[in-house]
Amino acid sequence: MIRNAVVAEARCWIGTPYHHQASCRGTGCDCLGLLRGVWRALYGEEPETLPPYPVCAPAGEDLLVPAFGRWLIEIPRDEAMAGDVLVFSWHHSLPARHCGIQSAGHHFIHAYWRRAVAATRLTPWWRRHCLAAFSFPERDSSWAS
Repeated sequence: MIRNAVVAEARCWIGTPYHHQASCRGTGCDCLGLLRGVWRALYGEEPETLPPYPVCAPAGEDLLVPAFGRWLIEIPRDEAMAGDVLVFSWHHSLPARHCGIQSAGHHFIHAYWRRAVAATRLTPWWRRHCLAAFSFPERDSSWAS
C-alpha cells in the first residue's frame, strides 16, 4: 500500500537539517523538499520543475495547493490518514505556506524551519491551520521504478 511506503520513506528523512529549496536526504531540505524527496524515492523523476520560491511569502497567490492537485489526489482534510500530505496556512486569509506527511499516532513529519525534519504532534493548533489534504497516487506498471 502506498501510504505505508510514504511514511517509511518520510521517516528516513527525520533529522535532515533545514535548508531552503533543498531536497537531499541527510544533507538538507525544506517542507516541499521533503515531499519532493519522498516522490523521487517512490516514483522516480519529479513531475515538474519548481521555480525559485521565497522562504516566507505572507501574501500572494497560492501555488502549493494547485501544484499538489496536479500530481496528488485531493481528499477531505478530516479523512487524512498516515501517508497523506497535509497543507497548512498560517492564517485563514493567507495561502498555503507549509506541508508535511501525516504519520501514525496523530503526528506528522515535516521540515521545521531553522531546525530539521521532525515528527511533530498534530495538535489542535496544527489541525486548525490545515488547509487541504492529499493522497499520493497508487503506483502501477506505468510508473518509473
